Amino acid sequence: MDLSYGAEYEAFRDEFATFLEAHKADAPKNPKLKSREAIDWQKTLIDAGYFARTIPAEFGGYGAQPDILKSRIIAEEFARTRTHPGMGGQGISMLVPTLLEVGTQAQKETFIRPTLAGEMIWCQGYSEPGAGSDLAALRTSAVLDGDEWVINGQKIWTSNAQEADMMFALIRTEPDKAKHDGITYFLIDMKTPGIDVRPLRQMTGEADFNEEFFENVRVPKASLVGERGNGWKFSRSTLKHERALIGNASLARRTFDGLVAMAQIIEVGGRRKIDDPVIRDRVCSIEADLLAAEYNGFRLLTLGEKNEDAGLAGMVPKLHSTNVVYTVTQLAMDILDDHGLFAPGEMKAPDMGGLSTAYMWYWGM
Repeated sequence: MDLSYGAEYEAFRDEFATFLEAHKADAPKNPKLKSREAIDWQKTLIDAGYFARTIPAEFGGYGAQPDILKSRIIAEEFARTRTHPGMGGQGISMLVPTLLEVGTQAQKETFIRPTLAGEMIWCQGYSEPGAGSDLAALRTSAVLDGDEWVINGQKIWTSNAQEADMMFALIRTEPDKAKHDGITYFLIDMKTPGIDVRPLRQMTGEADFNEEFFENVRVPKASLVGERGNGWKFSRSTLKHERALIGNASLARRTFDGLVAMAQIIEVGGRRKIDDPVIRDRVCSIEADLLAAEYNGFRLLTLGEKNEDAGLAGMVPKLHSTNVVYTVTQLAMDILDDHGLFAPGEMKAPDMGGLSTAYMWYWGM
């Protein structure tokens, strides 16, 4: 297996590393959605061709030719330098690729540019009570009334719904058909009357997830993506991008590198944690799993470069990488000992509680 990128791509890596060094002062640390610093950094990255790189310029992207290896190098350098990689999330990472594949020209022109710019935030209306893993069992319904669809039902476990401008959702439009049929893919304005968003408090103390109740919510007939009743097919496209978003090994590598740096600093009895043979053994075991995740990523890159279907291999990263990150955070909590009990955000909390938050968060993932 040849894992070298070659002279051309290493030159591109140097070019991007130089850009990051020159602009690192402009990169936000933990920006909030729609904050000025987040939007400005997004624009800087897009204008330079390091975000939305292959999305056509007519829709707000940079417009470069697709090059999987350059995209990989960009992700690697963001992780290596621990620089904010720009805004992602459901809209940018999941909906935009779906619209590029199956959306109408009007939908692309209306939604992609503001979404990429970070000015339009999206949430995903898929899961329901009783329809999570068995997503096709969803019961939220839409009935056509003239030029509008009337939606009634409930969604749950919806990330960022309280801040979202729009939702892409799966809604049942043909109740008499088999459960995988008769589902339609909708784009819904979250300010539409009849939508009630309620936060769900997590053990991290935050409320990233929400539940939504739809009572006679009227949306335009043109809100559909693709054909009526064919939403299950289009949802698989979106879920493919979700797996790539959550299963990206770059995040696991970034978290792992942070763990190693912490183990090299923290001392107990005059000895660094990294010098404890038990800790070192666990670090090595985790890195072996991490390397497996990264090499599987290379395998998927190769398949993508050849335009070959990855099949089940494309589903592995979401499961494997989230398990790796959780194992990293488990070890982090052991290294921190009682310091890991400080609440996230407290001044005495190591890393401001970032690793303890990740420990709780990735148990859910």
